[in-house]
Amino acid sequence: MVKVNAENLLVNIDFDKYQKRANEVNKMIDEKSGPGNDFLGWLNYPETYDKAELEQIIKSAVFIRKNFDVLVVCGIGGSYLGARAGIEALKGLHSKDKPEIIFLGQTFSSDYVYETLEYIKDKKFAINVISKSGTTTETAISFRLLKELLEKKVGKKEAQKAIFATTDASKGALKELSIKEGYQTFVLPGDVGGRYSVFTAVGLLPLAVAGVDVRKLMAGAYKAMVELRNPSLKENQAYKYAVIRDYFYRNGKQVELFVSYEPRLVQLGEWFKQLFGESEGKDIKGLLPDSATFSTDLHSLGQFIQDGSKVLFETILFIKKPMNEVIIPEDKEDLDGLNYLKGKSLQFVNEKAFLGTLKAHTETGKVPNCILEMEKLNDEAMGYLFYFFMKTCAMSAYLLDVNPFNQPGVEVYKKNMFHLLGKKGY
Repeated sequence: MVKVNAENLLVNIDFDKYQKRANEVNKMIDEKSGPGNDFLGWLNYPETYDKAELEQIIKSAVFIRKNFDVLVVCGIGGSYLGARAGIEALKGLHSKDKPEIIFLGQTFSSDYVYETLEYIKDKKFAINVISKSGTTTETAISFRLLKELLEKKVGKKEAQKAIFATTDASKGALKELSIKEGYQTFVLPGDVGGRYSVFTAVGLLPLAVAGVDVRKLMAGAYKAMVELRNPSLKENQAYKYAVIRDYFYRNGKQVELFVSYEPRLVQLGEWFKQLFGESEGKDIKGLLPDSATFSTDLHSLGQFIQDGSKVLFETILFIKKPMNEVIIPEDKEDLDGLNYLKGKSLQFVNEKAFLGTLKAHTETGKVPNCILEMEKLNDEAMGYLFYFFMKTCAMSAYLLDVNPFNQPGVEVYKKNMFHLLGKKGY
């Protein structure tokens, strides 16, 4: 479902030279023998996931859709980015489907939190709180506020029916609270890290509430799991993409700019940045992952990409068939000079913008472009795409000789913050 087009890299990468190393890394991944191997639970998850839990997720999603106007997803990082990326990609930015899905727990901003609480206080809302430990500061603060608001609004007994917790199977503050209060709980597996968790209840419950067919999503992930097991760089598109990334990193590029031509994929870019940035940015190594949406950002970043310092290469995700079609009408006066496009679709224009930009950036700007091509984006294809990037990331990080599954640098700011806040022990 994802094809890597390497025709615009401006170099001829000798994939055969990479094959031996790719075989070694693939063996490490399959045998779970590399650094961080205790967090490779996602690898076979599209096959081994708890089928009974998926049915309970779907049942709970039906209950939420029937009884609430809003679902507040309370989590940070991988505990919300995958779900948000999938919801916006598949349901659009102005979905009329109910309930509305909004996100909290990912910021300390007083204004953002206040505005969100004000927005939902007169609405019938449910909460999906997501935290393996239950003590992640941003999420824990927001959940405390949400819980207080909900209990004041509907009473403790009714609030218990409206709170759904995704957390560790057996331990942690959130698990303990859920048992005490009687919340419906779902499992965030101990061997799956947050940024690889979109196929667990972390992603599946919000996606199902939004109206995504999560069975099809998992079917797409399973298809990717099967197809991307082959270590051959001629066959495995995820590994081919990983090698392209590694080649450019080792040959002077510092930034990968992930680009789409669809505003509904902005949050996919945010998920992409966390996945690769948190997985690879260690030991003074790694590409800086950034993202942009064209043609919008061609009117801002376009100048730098075309004529600025040559620190980056572009990875373009281009989807050939839109979900919806819009035709440009004729105007008799033609003051805007657009009648030459009458009867043409906006997708036709978007594709020509893509091809024109590709030519400008590669031929004139000398910026390498890696193109990820997809025919269409639906529930199944979204599952495939998520898994594709996760498998790419595992190979790419191991090619760099870094652990793809830890994030030691993230803890530094937390320790400093806790010390400044006066938390005991810091």
